[in-house]
Amino acid sequence: MQDTELFLSLAEIAGVFVGFGSLIAVRSSGPSGRVEVGYTRGIVLFAVLTIVTALAPVILARYDLTEHQVWALSSVVVLLGWVVFFVVQVRTPEYRANIAAGHEPTRPRWAIAFDWVATGLFMTVAVLAPIIIILGVAPGLEATLYSTVVVVILLGAAWLLLALVYAQREPASA
Repeated sequence: MQDTELFLSLAEIAGVFVGFGSLIAVRSSGPSGRVEVGYTRGIVLFAVLTIVTALAPVILARYDLTEHQVWALSSVVVLLGWVVFFVVQVRTPEYRANIAAGHEPTRPRWAIAFDWVATGLFMTVAVLAPIIIILGVAPGLEATLYSTVVVVILLGAAWLLLALVYAQREPASA
C-alpha cells in the first residue's frame, strides 16, 4: 500500500492531540467546567478515532486482501468508530449539558447556524465517504476518499482544541 507513511504520520499527529488532551485534563487540581471537560473528552475521542482509522488500512494491507477489501474494511472500522464515539459522548453529563447550553436564546443565531452547517458538512464527509467506499461506487477514488476521512477526523480534534483554547475560563481575580 502506497499510503502507509501518510497514515503513520497522521496517527503520530493524532497521538500528540491525545497527549495535549491528557495534559489539559490534569493541568490543574481545581474543578473543571462542563465546557472544558466536554471539549477535552472530544479532543481525546477524535484523536483516538484518528489513530485507529489511520492504522486500520496499514494493518489490513498486510493480509492477503484486495485493495478494495482493505479500504472497505477500514471504512467499516471508521463507521463503527463513529458509533462508539457517539455512544460514549452522548452518555456523559457534560455533553448533555453542553448541548442544552448550545441552544440557549442568549447565543446569537448566526453562531447556532454556523455550528449546524459546519457539523453537517463535517459529518457528511466523515460518514458518506466510508459508505461510498464500502459500496464500491468510486473504485479509483477509494484511497483518496479514505485519506480525506482520516484527515477530516484529525481536523475535528484540531477544531475542538482550538475551541477549548477560546473557551477557557478567565483567571480568578485576586
